[in-house]
Amino acid sequence: MNVLVLVGSLREESTNRRLAETVGSHLPEGVAATVYGSLDALPFYSEDVDGDAAPTTVTEFRAAVSGADALVVVTPEYNGTMSGVIKNAIDWASRPFGAGAIAGKPVAVLAASGSARGAQWAREDAVKVLRIAGAAPLERTFGLGAAHSAFTDAGLANDAIAAELRALLGELHRELVSA
Repeated sequence: MNVLVLVGSLREESTNRRLAETVGSHLPEGVAATVYGSLDALPFYSEDVDGDAAPTTVTEFRAAVSGADALVVVTPEYNGTMSGVIKNAIDWASRPFGAGAIAGKPVAVLAASGSARGAQWAREDAVKVLRIAGAAPLERTFGLGAAHSAFTDAGLANDAIAAELRALLGELHRELVSA
């Protein structure tokens, strides 16, 4: 099984990127994770450039989403909501509506934030948008608060937080197996 991880922060040293890079080590055995590295190459969604003549970056992205068994969306919280990078990726993956690459795809939503709330509003909005786009997001999400101090060179610094992430990713795996 293959999980595609979408990161909504373009900053190399972002805590959300670090969180995304830990996903593979917290998935159940036999499940592989790939962090998609080119969300910044997607143009802003426009019906004028969509369709048969969609840019190569879009067709490659849609193929990666289609080829994944599930998605993990990792978003920072900007101005009280998910990042524009993630929203744009969801928009491209959802078209054509009802038959897009994201249709019916199980999704876990994660976020890291310097605040204690762990980007709660961004996670809530991401679940809502994913559901409207036709994906099958898990109800439960994972928020990592005080994220700047939550990592060591080896990954997450706190065993309880790591266990919570493993539990959510295990839930995503169970969704895949039962589908």
